[in-house]
Amino acid sequence: MEFFEADDGVRIAYAVAGEGSPVLLAHGFASTHEVNWVATGWAKALTGAGYRIIMPDMRGHGASGKPRDAHAYTLSAMAGDLVALLDHLGEPGADLMGYSMGAMVSLVAAMEFPERFDRIVAAGVGAKLLDPKRDPGPVIEALLMDDPSGIADKGALLFRTFADQNGQDREALAACFEAVRAPFPVDGLSRIARPVLVVAGETDVQAGAPGPLAERMPKGRAFTVPKRDHMKTVGDRAYKDAVLGFWGE
Repeated sequence: MEFFEADDGVRIAYAVAGEGSPVLLAHGFASTHEVNWVATGWAKALTGAGYRIIMPDMRGHGASGKPRDAHAYTLSAMAGDLVALLDHLGEPGADLMGYSMGAMVSLVAAMEFPERFDRIVAAGVGAKLLDPKRDPGPVIEALLMDDPSGIADKGALLFRTFADQNGQDREALAACFEAVRAPFPVDGLSRIARPVLVVAGETDVQAGAPGPLAERMPKGRAFTVPKRDHMKTVGDRAYKDAVLGFWGE
């Protein structure tokens, strides 16, 4: 891993692999670049297709710095990390793909820094992102509980289990979740002029259907991964084929 310092002083870890056109990859909540992109075969698929992949551990995750203040985890702050990483590497721009939380960050990055990103993939998100009433309470409570056996909410238990499996700092994740579950800036979607592919699994209840989200963007399109939920979509071959086809157009 290599490191650089974000604009607000948070230390961001990242890895780079391959040669060719740059692709920036933003992983999901409670994950890491290794879990989201390497273990799932994405790194191999993209480097094999001739891309240079840039994979940060998002702030609060993996080897990156872990502030305990929710204000450090706004989508704009994390979008700024992506652009600061491109600046650090001397890259004027890149294609961009994010999964789940990383997709939310990627869409905000496309809104706020349109000149830096060419083709965007927002995966693990869908119609649920358009809902302004996204209560972060159950997940935050689950992350902060000493004994996870008392977690009743299935979605919250899923995130807690994933965080524990990946050895994450649960207090930092709770702060992060509080910030990223604020209402998404849906009005900004219409300003994204770049091509955007929205991907979600057919049975992904966390994301919802990708179509309604894609329709909010002038050049948005949707792809549904058959018979896959939120966790199983990320490594699916159909998802990889859809992205490689989209970027190869």
